[in-house]
Amino acid sequence: MWSFCPLPEWRCNEQMEQLRGYVSQIIYRNPENTYTVFELTSEGDTITCTGFPAVINEGESCELTGEYIEHPVYGEQLKISSYRPCAPEDAEAVYRYLSSGAIKGIGEKLAARIIRKFGDDTMQILDEQPERLAEVKGISESAARRIAAQVEEKREVRQALLFLSQFGISNRQALKIWETYGMEMYRILKENPYRLAEDINGIGFARADEIAAMAGVNPDSDFRIRSGILYVMSETLHEGSCWLPKPMALAKACALLNLPEEVVEIQMNNLAVERRLILTGTDPVQVYSAHAYYLEQQIARLLTDLNNAGTRRYSDSEILKRIRTIEEREDIVLDDLQREAVLLAATSPVLILSGGPGTGKTTTINMIIRYHISDVKAVVLAAPTGRAAKRMTETTGYEAMTIHRLLGYKMTGQEDAFGDSREDESFRFERDQDNPLEADVVIVDETSMVDIFLFCALLKALKPGTRLILSGDADQLPSVGPGRVLQDLMESDAFSCVVLQKIFRQASQSDIVMNAHAILKGEPMRLDNKSRDFFFLERNDAGVIYKHTVQMLRDMLPKYLSCRAEEIQVLTPTRKGALGSLALNEVLQSVLNPPAPDKGEYAAHDVVFRVGDKVMQTRNNYQIPWAVEGNFGIAVDSGTGIFNGDFGRILRIDEDLQTMTILFDDERAVEYPFRSLDDLELAYAITVHKSQGSEYPAVILPLLGGPQNLFNRNLLYTAVTRARKAVVILGSRRVLETMAANTRQSMRYTGLRDRLIEMQKG
Repeated sequence: MWSFCPLPEWRCNEQMEQLRGYVSQIIYRNPENTYTVFELTSEGDTITCTGFPAVINEGESCELTGEYIEHPVYGEQLKISSYRPCAPEDAEAVYRYLSSGAIKGIGEKLAARIIRKFGDDTMQILDEQPERLAEVKGISESAARRIAAQVEEKREVRQALLFLSQFGISNRQALKIWETYGMEMYRILKENPYRLAEDINGIGFARADEIAAMAGVNPDSDFRIRSGILYVMSETLHEGSCWLPKPMALAKACALLNLPEEVVEIQMNNLAVERRLILTGTDPVQVYSAHAYYLEQQIARLLTDLNNAGTRRYSDSEILKRIRTIEEREDIVLDDLQREAVLLAATSPVLILSGGPGTGKTTTINMIIRYHISDVKAVVLAAPTGRAAKRMTETTGYEAMTIHRLLGYKMTGQEDAFGDSREDESFRFERDQDNPLEADVVIVDETSMVDIFLFCALLKALKPGTRLILSGDADQLPSVGPGRVLQDLMESDAFSCVVLQKIFRQASQSDIVMNAHAILKGEPMRLDNKSRDFFFLERNDAGVIYKHTVQMLRDMLPKYLSCRAEEIQVLTPTRKGALGSLALNEVLQSVLNPPAPDKGEYAAHDVVFRVGDKVMQTRNNYQIPWAVEGNFGIAVDSGTGIFNGDFGRILRIDEDLQTMTILFDDERAVEYPFRSLDDLELAYAITVHKSQGSEYPAVILPLLGGPQNLFNRNLLYTAVTRARKAVVILGSRRVLETMAANTRQSMRYTGLRDRLIEMQKG
């Protein structure tokens, strides 16, 4: 017998109204988050309803539960907490359903003929004998088969949602699972639920493990052990390493699975036989995911091939003569090491240029650009983040773009069963070995931020003969993603490399520059507060630090530097704790952007977002559309993609449409569905890691202590060098001095240096 399978319910503790009726009109539906405004006809009354039913069609009979709310504009609405499609009970209800367009190929006239033919038996015919539709005038046998296929698909989708709801799987994830596996999902859930962790974004090992337990999978099953090992290696990449020593990998997997080592090691070795893991080396044995291992190998091969493909047109003396001509023309004076860097940039296929603040790295890059342009070369500038690219544009006078934009990222998402665009993490770059960049010289700044995935994609897009110049500060924090590309390249000694060390006279007048170098050398910083740009205020109480941070941010620094308060950035080593970014943002928001009747706000993932808030994107989203508006709200530019580290301000919050509009620093306006707010954080305070590649007029750094692996010299140096005009440190002198003396960093296990050395040998 035909039946609509019930969907999982949303519940709340308020007193609920229960209604039965049919969907007479869908007023609005957001395909991104399934938020729907629709009219329900029940016992002759029409009620406006709002909620998140995953599957809903006009004409559909349903039961729902909700509470009445009074909307300030649209009046009384029923905010639904559960929605349950149900079978039409009579011929009239069947007609409404069929004539609604829910089944493609059946309109009002054809629906009427079907009802006249089969009457109250129509739904049973559709369910059990759909081929009999061919008995109706106007429906051919092929059309009957198409209609039958739709009926079957809709029934299968609803059954899938019901089945998955038993495991506490949300509607959106259930639809992703159905789209990915189809009818195979039943077998997968029975035999190997851990495939969900590998194939479905948003379902990690822990969630898959819960589902597997409910599905009756044994704790010592091969599927579970193998999935746990692969999960450990996936998390290794998220933590920045490309491999783990075998004893450490085994220990992590055993702790995750709560199983003895001998059982886990058997499956680890089996995965290695299948080449899903790579075990290499002897002391210690290195455990790689296959993807990470072959990625390092590919980077080493591409770089070596690029370095071997270079040719030179001029002798050193001719190049030096051209450099001096440009120096005279541009009124630039280079020191010997800078001049050597420009010479190597003209003769070496791959050049690494490193140096700390005040050592003339920007001047050297500018001279390299001018040299190649004078030699009629096509020069392309790029950086890992939008803010770093913007800063590169400002310091060179030539347009720079993000590496993603340079390579032409393109989404490869598909449509789901309902014709809606399915959010998909997969994307590809249009520029690769088959469609390389049209560039003679590619200069990448802030290379310390580049991980192995992005670096490999860049190398694949360079044709033989392209010169690659990688600029960055090797003493800054490594990339958020896996690898330590810049450091591994420098340590391999496989490429031309210049490390600028001389601090120029103008830079030597800045205590920001001088203290940054003192931090690196382990020397005492100047903390006497006689400086014009570096201030230390000893405070040993978090409440006092809150108060003085607000004073600095809102009143003192904007006046002192003639800048806006929102341009000043509070940095912190940690997310959690009294002086972590989460607590600081809550305090700073309450003072700098307090609630007001005219300010919309919305709470998501334990954060209240308010119109006017400073926010930051925390994950690359290649799919989300943006627009730059000109006069009269007309879009003058548009595209897709907002990236990790992009800053913006909340322009408006629309609870009816369930969207939040953000205006980013480069005037791109983006409309976020509420379900995507997990990708946004308040940004009055951010972690030092998140500040990489950025520069601010002033930085405020509160310090009262924390984990040793975070409170180290490397992080302190990175924080201080983010400031252009002023650094203010608020906190404990002992903690500051201990941090400057702490050379311990989180260990990253990478093999790119070794792969490069192997390539050089042969």
